[in-house]
Amino acid sequence: METRMELSRRTFIKFAGAAGAAGVVARPKPAAASAIHPVNTPAVLVDTTRCAGCRGCEAACSESNHLPGPALQGQDAVFSKFRKTDVKVYTVVNRAKADSKQGEARYVKSQCMHCLDPACASACLAKALEKTAAGPVVYHPERCLGCRYCMVACQFDVPKFEFDSPSPYINKCSFCAERQEQGLQPACVSVCPTGALQFGHREEVIEDARTRIYQNPDKYVHHIYGESEAGGTSWLYITDVPFEKLGFRTDLGATSPPELTRTALAAVPFVLTLWPPLLMGLYTFSKRRAEASKGTDQEAHHD
Repeated sequence: METRMELSRRTFIKFAGAAGAAGVVARPKPAAASAIHPVNTPAVLVDTTRCAGCRGCEAACSESNHLPGPALQGQDAVFSKFRKTDVKVYTVVNRAKADSKQGEARYVKSQCMHCLDPACASACLAKALEKTAAGPVVYHPERCLGCRYCMVACQFDVPKFEFDSPSPYINKCSFCAERQEQGLQPACVSVCPTGALQFGHREEVIEDARTRIYQNPDKYVHHIYGESEAGGTSWLYITDVPFEKLGFRTDLGATSPPELTRTALAAVPFVLTLWPPLLMGLYTFSKRRAEASKGTDQEAHHD
């Protein structure tokens, strides 16, 4: 009888050990984000202290993307309310809720932020949204299922759905990916008359932003928006008024949403691999123990 019990314990330990080994093999590994999402891709620095609110970037964006031109009503009418991008407008310029310390009006351009680790692409089941190695987050309409998960996932509320179209797609700024492939700047950057938009590699753009803040400590807010928000973005901002006054979300952490979910989802194969052998071990152990107990009862009865 001792042999049976010993065998059952040994069997249980063997199964538990197998489960543990499987767990080690399936254990989630930390993601090498920098290798998957290179940080020194093209970027744009937006200096709101240099923006004149001319909206030339809006016109250039519309022309480059074959969209209707921006509204022609007076500037005061345009800036009387906060505007968002939509299916026919990929970039907008808004006037801040607060002026600068010198009493000057401040304007800010908004468009897709082209995150380093975009939540929209991570949420897309069909890979219709893709973070390219070159930097832009591009859209492949032929792959789109119309699920609109990207709209829910985007913390900047950028992807817009063509609800009025019989064959609806998602629309957003593409960072002029085709122009960049030809060695050209994004259309909006190329027409900015005041130098409010600076195009370059992300590390160089961030260094220039830091230099401007360092050389004018009493002028700028000591923060580069987009350097770390949501894991980092390709569009970066510096300003001399609080960012919340510009309409930016200031509650975003430094970790990208996909990185948070990636860690949780990585545990799924770990659990699925660990539990079957562990449960099998428990079942075998219990079965052997029951058989051993039954055999003991039978022997006692014969005696």
